[in-house]
Amino acid sequence: MSLQVDTSPRRPGPAGGPGARAGRAAGAPPPPRRLAPWTNRFDNRYAPYLYIAPFFLLFAVFGLYPLGYTAWVSLHDWDLMAADHPFVGFANYTAVLGDGDFWNAVVNTLGIFVISTVPQLLLALWVANLLNRGLRARTSFRMGVVIPNITSTAAVAIVFGQLFSRDFGLVNWVLGLVGVGPVDWHANRIGSWIAISTMVDWRWTGYNALIFLAAMQAIPRHLYESAALDGARPARQFWSITVPLLRPTIIFCTVISTIGGLQLFTEPLLFNSGVNPIRGGPTRESQTITMYMFENAFAPHFNFGYGSAIAWLLFLLIIVVAIVNVALIRRTGGAKGGQ
Repeated sequence: MSLQVDTSPRRPGPAGGPGARAGRAAGAPPPPRRLAPWTNRFDNRYAPYLYIAPFFLLFAVFGLYPLGYTAWVSLHDWDLMAADHPFVGFANYTAVLGDGDFWNAVVNTLGIFVISTVPQLLLALWVANLLNRGLRARTSFRMGVVIPNITSTAAVAIVFGQLFSRDFGLVNWVLGLVGVGPVDWHANRIGSWIAISTMVDWRWTGYNALIFLAAMQAIPRHLYESAALDGARPARQFWSITVPLLRPTIIFCTVISTIGGLQLFTEPLLFNSGVNPIRGGPTRESQTITMYMFENAFAPHFNFGYGSAIAWLLFLLIIVVAIVNVALIRRTGGAKGGQ
């Protein structure tokens, strides 16, 4: 009896058959799955909008709607204690613009803003330059500058209220050593501005310093090496290389500080803790725009329409300042592009 062997070539079987399994067992990758054309088009054209949609939905609910509702309320005589809210048009805005206490709050807000923002940004720039050097335990120092920002505002106000106390404050004691009499920081207008600005600077300098530090670390190191070979000292390198390359970051921090400074509320309110602190002192020495808005919208006046008009005027003031900062950014655009 003879044994015959079939040596004819075999055709590959169907997908999933013995031939296909043998091919995959030999290491052949499976054929790639292709998406339908409409799926590719949807993924490339519409998917990015779905990814960013949650932010805009939340902003519309918690940002645009309150903003529009406040504008509507500002056109009414909206007494929170009354059931009827008659339409008065722009009467609230006319009354606010003729209110001396409102302009006093504007002056206080701008004064505290200037005194706090300029030293804050300069000090933050200096601190960031120190943290950018080869210090020991750099991570600990970088974390340490953020501690004031995460500290409770109430605790900060209590401590600074004691430091700037008229009778037993440490600041007046130091001034007494150089022959300066005690200052009533709560009742003196400029004194209250300085005290509140010091509190704001202590809390936010480290925050801005970390932003400057991140921008400094993005500057190419070869620029400093080339300057050192040309004989430039560290101070010269800082003003000729670091500061010009940090212009966009400086403007960004200025915009953020401007928005926060014009909405200052918690620090002056807690600094003037006592009888009716919303007035910002006995004669409104440190009352800001937001404090005056709260005083009229809620206790003791409960005039929500008047307070809404103040809020919208503050919003317009912030827009004006933002436009000025955008103009500065455009002016530095040419220098940034040339770099």
